[in-house]
Amino acid sequence: MGAQILDGKRIRDEILAELKPRIAVLAGARRSPGLAVVLVGHDPASEIYVRNKVKACEELGIYSEKLTPPEDTATADLLGILEGLNQRPEIDGILVQTPLPHSIDSRRVLNSVRPDKDVDGFHPYNVGNLVAGVPGPRACTPAGIMELLRRHEIPVAGRHAVVVGRSDTVGKPMAMMLLHQNATVTICHSRTRDLAAECRRADILVAAIGRPALIRGGFIKPGATVIDVGMNRLDTPAAVESVYGAGSPKLAALAAKGSVLVGDVHPLEVAERAGSYTPVPGGVGPLTIAMLMANTVEAAEGHLRLAVHGMAC
Repeated sequence: MGAQILDGKRIRDEILAELKPRIAVLAGARRSPGLAVVLVGHDPASEIYVRNKVKACEELGIYSEKLTPPEDTATADLLGILEGLNQRPEIDGILVQTPLPHSIDSRRVLNSVRPDKDVDGFHPYNVGNLVAGVPGPRACTPAGIMELLRRHEIPVAGRHAVVVGRSDTVGKPMAMMLLHQNATVTICHSRTRDLAAECRRADILVAAIGRPALIRGGFIKPGATVIDVGMNRLDTPAAVESVYGAGSPKLAALAAKGSVLVGDVHPLEVAERAGSYTPVPGGVGPLTIAMLMANTVEAAEGHLRLAVHGMAC
């Protein structure tokens, strides 16, 4: 019996379907949730991500605005834009698409978003709430992975989880969320000695290091659950053949599209070793936007509660 493929698209559709009645309640009580997306410059990958986020809002009935200041926007000017969004009551969530241009102080910008409108879960206040186990917006990709595990009934408590990658956006919050569900967690990174040996200890292996097909079959404990967060583009025949082998049908896809998407886990070898795994594409990616929508709805519900409480007082 082959490995189970963990279908992120199906879980995304479940999450979005569950949000629709909550959005209808908000619209009836006050107004639809509102999300502002700020995209600085013209990074092609970021433009695709933003387009998908705006499309998801339209399909759900969430009001969305896209702000596109130019590449040469100064940090102070961007901070002014965000302060304006912070003050607007019809905007429940603010998302600043990263990466930002190198000339912009990214930390100052992300920290300027009001914590109750920080639907990415990146503000230090919300990171602190995550560490303390206090409710609040959570980083979308790891939150989506936790939903994937829960809805596929993959046990977490008592399992050994290994997270490969220590980024503020995925690796660190992922480790904390797994810990809160009573996993024993190991975090690996570029300085980890004998990465393969550490990974082989994992019942749940999360790869989020940004290196194409780095995690080979020999890194995977037989029967483990493997979550591949990587989104890497192979754009030469040699790169495609190094992963998929000479004569692979993926070469035709490369010729047609100009690149082939591959995760951080070797796509052929994971299927031979894992008990279950997420494909790339179609695994973790769809869940990130679903959790952004969920965070936006939760922010709007929180703002409605505050408004009602304020009127009651």
